[in-house]
Amino acid sequence: MTTLLIPKFRLPGIVAQLGRHLPQWPHALALVSALNTALRFKLLPESELTALEGRHFLIRVLDTGGEARFCFSQGRFRPLFSNTGAADLQFAANLSAYLQLLTRQEDPDTLFFNRELDITGDTELGLMVKNMLDAVDWPRLPSGLLPGAH
Repeated sequence: MTTLLIPKFRLPGIVAQLGRHLPQWPHALALVSALNTALRFKLLPESELTALEGRHFLIRVLDTGGEARFCFSQGRFRPLFSNTGAADLQFAANLSAYLQLLTRQEDPDTLFFNRELDITGDTELGLMVKNMLDAVDWPRLPSGLLPGAH
């Protein structure tokens, strides 16, 4: 099986400058769709989701200038289309760090202590979300879908 390795990279500054001027709601819609799909497939621990009720989250991708604001309400993740003030929990990192998290190449603790992932807001909520994501048993992609696989 081929393993996809994501190198550490940072997009040129012009990308973030341009990205900050683009509408941000598509990012929230895409992220919320993915999270709600994970809910439907029961990949997220339902017992811990009640603690997310009414909480606001912000995911910032520093080197793209993109951000996604969303909340968890009535058992679903929902996009927030306006700046609703301070988020209860905010994650900020470059695109490569998020890709490394997604592929489980790196864990949140390593990225945090290497100052590649910034987590601000409610500390208890942040720890709970981190542990929840660590507990997810992501399905494996067939090796033929990975780049370079034969």
